[in-house]
Amino acid sequence: MQERTRLDNAIQGVRHLETEMQDHIDLIALGEEEGDAEVVKDAEQALLALQKTVEKKQLESLLSGEADHNDAFIEINAGAGGTESCDWASMLYRMYVRWAERRGYKVEELDYHGGDEAGIKSATLEIKGPDAYGWLKAETGVHRLVRISPFDSNAKRHTSFVSVSVSPVIDTDIDIEIEDKDLRVDTYRSQGAGGQHVNTTDSAVRITHIPTGIVAACQAERSQHKNRDTAMKMLKAKLYELELQKREEAAAESYGEKTDIGWGHQIRSYVLHPYQMVKDLRTEAETSNTGAVLDGEIDLFLEAFLASKLDRK
Repeated sequence: MQERTRLDNAIQGVRHLETEMQDHIDLIALGEEEGDAEVVKDAEQALLALQKTVEKKQLESLLSGEADHNDAFIEINAGAGGTESCDWASMLYRMYVRWAERRGYKVEELDYHGGDEAGIKSATLEIKGPDAYGWLKAETGVHRLVRISPFDSNAKRHTSFVSVSVSPVIDTDIDIEIEDKDLRVDTYRSQGAGGQHVNTTDSAVRITHIPTGIVAACQAERSQHKNRDTAMKMLKAKLYELELQKREEAAAESYGEKTDIGWGHQIRSYVLHPYQMVKDLRTEAETSNTGAVLDGEIDLFLEAFLASKLDRK
């Protein structure tokens, strides 16, 4: 029923655009017949505005992958660099939360490990909303920050790196076989800002898939059993994402291209000193409004990533 509703809304949206376009064309014709330049001008401006809506719909039509309409897990890990990288990780954490809030998506924190002095070492969020994975999959990779460090008394410029991994929340009816012998399960004490995230039992769970080295962890619940279930759900999602990446790489090779998807690949630079610039190294999309980007306005980069897929087609 959800799929039917989504498709019905898409079809109705296209039909509405077609009707609106024809209405404006008829107005232009009528205005020209009656010599009413004002009517013609207004209708032409309305068509130009409609063109932007059509371009956005065209981009949204590219959200057609197997899991693009699903919710998303987003995992943020600070790189080498101590407190500076941990602070950068917390900035990205806030950026994604603000982006989700702007879209009316729900955000749930599943795992959180604070830095020794400030920021976070790692965190995992579940973003719930239409096409969440389809939009956020563009964020997988390494994000680079250049700025004057607030933690350096000499006010020197520092470069920090944080890796981001995005995987789809998959349907429970998708069968992914995982053998017990391929898993290592560790428990530990939850940590965080307080409240339900902190308790005195080892309720947090970390599961490692030994063949691939993929790790999933959860400490959102007080129950170790519930945390294990959620961690297994995340692990399956990551294995599913790995398979999707393999398919995309194979498709890219058929076009004679090399895919940009994968850990360790620097996808975007955020420069706050000596000038202000955020630039995506895959699409060349850039903006000098760094404050807005760090406040969650990243649609420019997400749309450019989708548009690059349209260009390849």
